[in-house]
Amino acid sequence: MTQLLRNLSLAFATLSATALMAQPPSLTYSPPSQATPIGTTFVDFDSLTTRITPVGQARAVFDAPTPTLEKFEVHITTLRLGMPSHAPHHHPWEEMLLLKEGTLDVSLNGQKHRAVAGSLIFFASHDLHNVTNVGDTPATYYVINFYTDAVHTVPNQPAAERAVPGMLPSSVIDCEHLASTPTKTGSRISVVDSPTLTFLRLESHITTLNAGQSTLPDMRDNGDELFIVKSGVIEAKCNGVTCRIRAGSLFYFAPNDPRGFKNIGTTPASYQVIKVMSDKSPKQQGA
Repeated sequence: MTQLLRNLSLAFATLSATALMAQPPSLTYSPPSQATPIGTTFVDFDSLTTRITPVGQARAVFDAPTPTLEKFEVHITTLRLGMPSHAPHHHPWEEMLLLKEGTLDVSLNGQKHRAVAGSLIFFASHDLHNVTNVGDTPATYYVINFYTDAVHTVPNQPAAERAVPGMLPSSVIDCEHLASTPTKTGSRISVVDSPTLTFLRLESHITTLNAGQSTLPDMRDNGDELFIVKSGVIEAKCNGVTCRIRAGSLFYFAPNDPRGFKNIGTTPASYQVIKVMSDKSPKQQGA
């Protein structure tokens, strides 16, 4: 009987260990590598340091607090042909990928979705995910993480299982084929505008400025915003600083910083805005 109990105990321990290893890994929160909050910052794509990784390349962009967020992290990944980003995993913070070039298979809770260049990919809290380069060229994408206080209190349960009404689910959005609305200076594409499990509001749109056209001067927004230039050359002005930004480059705008943009090229220039609102977002100041 004693030997039988020992055998049963060993079998149970083995099964428990196997089940534990079978559980998809959950990433834990890491404090930002930079302690000082960042303000509005312009980043030239070509100036970024490239690091070789087992699956391709990586470029670090931001990893710091902002005036309203405890952490804002952005990096750029390039996957070689056939390579996955990592094993499927999940985490409490919600993540976005903007595919600059290439073709990806996006795995969301075990289901595959195709993403083409220009797609915005949203991973809701604790949904299991990874991506794989299934194209015939390297795939490069921006990885964007805004961390709000809700990251520390959101339940450890896949968003797809919770299915909270009104909250944006994990999604693959083909931005390039959404309807475009003409404006006086070019056009605008509305990509997404929704609450999520960790954001009061997630909003993204694509603005196109025709050659020589400008936005209104000293525009303000009370959200944390990331701008990614998709095409053309844009002159950006903020707090008395002027910077020329080319396709592929990006910039972060702190809440309520006045800004204005002008297309200084000879062809249309477009940029995609990704904005989040949290409990700590300030009130909107007048334009």
